[in-house]
Amino acid sequence: MRLGVSIGYWEAGPPAHARELVAEADRLALDSVWTAESYGSDALTPLAWYGANTTKVRLGTSIMQMQARTPAATAMAAMTMDHLSGGRFILGLGSSGPQVVEGWHGQLFGQPLARTREYVQVVRKILAREEAVRFDGEYYQMPVRGGTGLGKPLRSIVHPLRKDLPIVLAAQGPKNVALSAEICDGCITLFFAPKLDSMYRAALLEGFARPGARRTPESFEVFANVDIIVDADIERAADRLRPLYALYIGGMGAADVNFHRNMFIRMGYEAECQKITDLYLSGQKAEAIAAVPRKMLEEMALIGPAEKIREDLQRWKSSVATCLVVHPRSVSELHSIVAALG
Repeated sequence: MRLGVSIGYWEAGPPAHARELVAEADRLALDSVWTAESYGSDALTPLAWYGANTTKVRLGTSIMQMQARTPAATAMAAMTMDHLSGGRFILGLGSSGPQVVEGWHGQLFGQPLARTREYVQVVRKILAREEAVRFDGEYYQMPVRGGTGLGKPLRSIVHPLRKDLPIVLAAQGPKNVALSAEICDGCITLFFAPKLDSMYRAALLEGFARPGARRTPESFEVFANVDIIVDADIERAADRLRPLYALYIGGMGAADVNFHRNMFIRMGYEAECQKITDLYLSGQKAEAIAAVPRKMLEEMALIGPAEKIREDLQRWKSSVATCLVVHPRSVSELHSIVAALG
């Protein structure tokens, strides 16, 4: 199973050891390095900076928020990154959530699946560079309707290095997973567990069966983010993850609209998720963190001694995941993870 490294998005400032981690991932010839964005740092600038001195690893965005950029702006960035990296760029896209889309970007969130379909279609038209781009969709038009009338269809000045540059979609729910299999080259899941494998397989097969699907199961990539904490003390390892999981379950998204929490509910943790959410939103963050059960973490992450991690890894190897994307905090922690995975 291939291994990628996520640098993530910045918190108050740049993450420590990011450049060293990227350099070591490249030296070890790992599969890929990923950056992210929320409502602070963007995904593209750090990825270009970190990746400038690499030669092997693929460079991916996990994810670029679609509502933050027009499809043309995203295609321009993708072509630029692909040239600069010598054909190593992976365009990871996602719809984010209504809090960020409407509250931060000032865009409407409605109908994310339909918007995603149109968005990817426009990006592909630009990358194909076969003709000046015309598109008349519900959400995107080129040239735009109702403008001055002076706009005209254009074709990129830059010749794409790869017209089939891989596009992967952030997908967790069944409908989005199926859409990724239909129109993209892969999908990225932030929270994945082998326990959800049958749901993913069914959704992917639905997408592959649709007319015009781009890929087959054999050529489709599934990038599964997974936290790996190598520690002889399992409870101590769990404690490192509890704040993150409490945030995504209880504090990320609205009380009744949280796509991340839905993943844990699908695994059978509805009561636990409700408790964590209630505590988190009432300001009792410490109690919410303590309420994250260890069993949940052991199903969603690989934690504990190296021997236990290798044993638990077998469930991941038999899943749809083709690449595990890990989140080490230092080069030494990356080495521990690589050693534990064997």
